[in-house]
Amino acid sequence: MATRDSTRQPTSAISHRPGRAMLLALVFVVAVVGTLLVTWVLITMFGHKQAARQPFVRVAEVDEISTDPEPWGRNWPHQFDGWKATAGDKFYGGSSALPESKLDKYPWLKRLYAGYAFSIDYREARGHAYMLYDQGVTERVTQKPQAGACLHCHGSNTVMYRREGLKAMGLAHDDKTLASDFNMDAVIRGFQEVSKKPYSEVYALLMSSPDGTPGENEPAVPQPPIGGFTGEFAGRKIPSDHPAITGEAHPVSCIDCHDPKTMTVRITRPGFVLGIAALAASTEPTPHLPSIEKWRRGDRDRPFDPNKDATRQEMRSLVCGQCHVEYYCATKDTLEFPWGKGLKMEQLEAHWDAKKFPDGSGFYDYKHGETGAEVLKAQHPEFELWSQGIHARSGVSCADCHMPYQREGAMKVSSHNIQSPMKNINNACQQCHNDDEATLREKVETIQSRTMAQMDRAAVAMTDMLDAILEAKASGATQEQLAPVFSLQRKAMWRLDFISSENSRGFHADQEATRILGESIDYSRQAQAMALRLRAPKAPDTEQLPKEQVRGVTPTQKSPVPSDR
Repeated sequence: MATRDSTRQPTSAISHRPGRAMLLALVFVVAVVGTLLVTWVLITMFGHKQAARQPFVRVAEVDEISTDPEPWGRNWPHQFDGWKATAGDKFYGGSSALPESKLDKYPWLKRLYAGYAFSIDYREARGHAYMLYDQGVTERVTQKPQAGACLHCHGSNTVMYRREGLKAMGLAHDDKTLASDFNMDAVIRGFQEVSKKPYSEVYALLMSSPDGTPGENEPAVPQPPIGGFTGEFAGRKIPSDHPAITGEAHPVSCIDCHDPKTMTVRITRPGFVLGIAALAASTEPTPHLPSIEKWRRGDRDRPFDPNKDATRQEMRSLVCGQCHVEYYCATKDTLEFPWGKGLKMEQLEAHWDAKKFPDGSGFYDYKHGETGAEVLKAQHPEFELWSQGIHARSGVSCADCHMPYQREGAMKVSSHNIQSPMKNINNACQQCHNDDEATLREKVETIQSRTMAQMDRAAVAMTDMLDAILEAKASGATQEQLAPVFSLQRKAMWRLDFISSENSRGFHADQEATRILGESIDYSRQAQAMALRLRAPKAPDTEQLPKEQVRGVTPTQKSPVPSDR
């Protein structure tokens, strides 16, 4: 019995075998899963590295005539989707979809712009996808004469400029030549050739320019109906054979900011090229544009060229400054950026005050419809106001806030859904500011609300000034007597218009905006007082009125002493 029992295996040993097998199986499964996970991570990392090395696949050829953004979108779909997103969830055309009228929201604008086309139609701005459409349907174009220079910023027009420039230079201007090279000299020459032509003529030239997609007339975003909703240019019906009826045109698109070969950011607008060269040649300090300071220290053997001299970070603002600026835009002279004395408001004003038209007459934008004064019209001076602000001085570019970086796989790309930073506070603001979203939003709204309140005060002062001038004229004041009043009116209205036309509501440089509006109020009140003197009877003599003699700071009578002391 003892021998037989000694050959048996312990019950505990037998019971542990299934547990060991399960443990081994579990270890095997974990090892397999871990191996698969590590393999997946390595493959993903390798794929991301490859994607970072080759951020796009060129499936469609684009060149210097590819103003149509759709072929670009095949190569860079993320950026193209962002650009299209500036239209909103879908493109809204038609008269009923137009944005709110600023003239209805701020009735004083009608008096500010009296005698100028902005007094009949002036609306809130929409996204970049709408820039050509909204210009094409505004009554400023359909009912009043306008210059083709307006298309300098609203259309993808460098091919048209280059073609017209090559024509004027007596050089080949076929599609192959246009596609081969940007040729800034030809672009500038074409810009100068067409700048003073009527809007309808230049729009027809734009429509007839090649866009890189021959035989295809379905633009990425709808074109405006020719002649707006009434079929008119400058109040005249469009004939059935008008050259603008056929063809295709595009709003500012990929080619206007990017080199089609390398995709590097570049400057294409001739007005900006000439304007920034004039700024660089001046003596005005430009601490926010160190490349200009560097160029000034050189031998200056050529004009400052942003495409050669500016840094990449600077270019992320300069490309925006091609259009979001102040400039002259009418038919008496070529479009011009007034930067020869600097970028401050009063420096731009000094440039215009010194400028003469080709016929030798003094410069002005329009004669005020109520007073007859020759006044200035600010366009949209975002770049100039930003240049005076803390963000510019800190090296923060326009794109950092309005086109913040975002991740697409392994790639870091700028968002091309260009919009207010308040719609993307996390990417646009919190990369630098450690405050929460609510705090940042409150700060912005405080700055903007204070600016708007000051602008309302300046508007009241402006309308009071106009009333006083009209009363002076009705009382028989002569043009000679009113000349100094008109000079003050020009200064007051330029400053109010400068801030009301700038689209940040003061945020780009809040202290500067408040200063400018304060000066507008001052000049309006000075003009009002001067006009009131002209319409009132001669002031009586005040010399005989009694005047209190100086007695010092201590009264002659002693202060009463309390009785309980």
